[in-house]
Amino acid sequence: MTPLTNLPAPFAPLVAGGDGLDRYPNAAETLRARMADVYGVAPEQVLPMRGLTHGLELAIRLAARDGRAVEAPDAEPYASLRALYAAAPAGAETGVVILRALGSPEAVVEMAGRVAPALLVLDEGLIEYAEAPSATTVIGQADNLVVLRSLSLAYGLAGARVGAAIGQAGAIARLAEVVEPYALPEPSARLALQALDPSRLIETRRRIDQVKVERARLVRELERETTVEPGVGPIVIVRPTDVEAVLRELRAVGVSVERAGERLRLPVSTRAEVNDRLLVGFGLKPAAARPARRGQAVRDTKETRIVCAVDLDATAPVSIHTGVGFFDHMLEQVAAHGGFSLTLACEGDLHTDPHHTIEDSAIALGQALKQALGERRGIARYGFVLPMDEAEAKVSIDLSGRPYPVFEGTFETPFIGEYRTDLTAHVFRSLAEHLGAAIHVSVTGADDHHKTEAVYKGFGRALRQAIRVEGEAVPSTKGVL
Repeated sequence: MTPLTNLPAPFAPLVAGGDGLDRYPNAAETLRARMADVYGVAPEQVLPMRGLTHGLELAIRLAARDGRAVEAPDAEPYASLRALYAAAPAGAETGVVILRALGSPEAVVEMAGRVAPALLVLDEGLIEYAEAPSATTVIGQADNLVVLRSLSLAYGLAGARVGAAIGQAGAIARLAEVVEPYALPEPSARLALQALDPSRLIETRRRIDQVKVERARLVRELERETTVEPGVGPIVIVRPTDVEAVLRELRAVGVSVERAGERLRLPVSTRAEVNDRLLVGFGLKPAAARPARRGQAVRDTKETRIVCAVDLDATAPVSIHTGVGFFDHMLEQVAAHGGFSLTLACEGDLHTDPHHTIEDSAIALGQALKQALGERRGIARYGFVLPMDEAEAKVSIDLSGRPYPVFEGTFETPFIGEYRTDLTAHVFRSLAEHLGAAIHVSVTGADDHHKTEAVYKGFGRALRQAIRVEGEAVPSTKGVL
């Protein structure tokens, strides 16, 4: 790959100055490579941009520079962007055709051939939420195809405004010719790198899947009461008969929506209880449900980058990737025996030692569990014991909100795979401190593998008992935990 600092003039403006964080000494260059990996293309086929709208602007700017016409939908933001530039001369050839995502890759290739030699620019800002494959899979078949992607919605970077243009190297080089100096600010590039870090992609994909499921549910319910427009993404557009009445009802249940004439843009959350408030506002009144017990922790240090998410009321997915195989297996045991969903991805400094990866993963898990428990209303609070062959682990938990770790047991074997057995006590100390719980562990036996596994399984079983919902009261005479 040609370093961005050595690229020809058209690419040079992308590289903005910064304060030189150790992790991203050249954020623009690193971002381009990361985007290429995520989108499954070569680095020279990617142009990082300041959001999807910026990509549309570059395409229209290119056509204006060459005195060519632009064909685009007569809607926002396309119409406003075209108005920024002088109209093409009468009879000018079309230089750029802008379309929203077409559906099938075959249709994209056919359309690219039809409009050639004009650039075919596809707006795929919501492709992550669609069932159809991205047109990036066929850029090799059309040298005039440019696909625009965005990190705003699917990756949670609406404020940072980062996106990418993807196409064959020649098409990307043409767009780069009209990029203004320092188009992508260094802070935005760094935020994008964090969002696209492998440690966060598992949780991002899970969140996207949750939005798709919740959106489908909302559409099914709303179609009983109002007109729903086709679409994808974390928005449902409806045309209610009485817009003002619906807006009043939505405000009454604390829901704010965007109005465009007689249409309402309804936000779709990953959380069912939040989306249910929308349905209440439309008079569909779903049965009241206990708030979902979900928690998430993001830990980003010079040693580790971790995203951890738990759902105490679901058993799947369970996906652990720390780079330490035995530790992955142990955390899977905690989730399986605890009866809850757990996703955890960690990019750690394993070239140094597994210590930071194991310790920080335990911290993140404790933080996510603490967030999921919330007020700890109605939980059983206590849990305990597990034998495994000759080994026996006694694990007692009090989800009191007060951290107190106790660990009794020793290990003769220093490593199980790449897992350091001396870190087992450290894991449960980190969990106790960041979950806010008294965790007492005692383990005996002859086989260190069995002893270690018994401890993790016992913790999962104890946790399963302690997080079980038994009613509505906070399990304390104080009235609070």
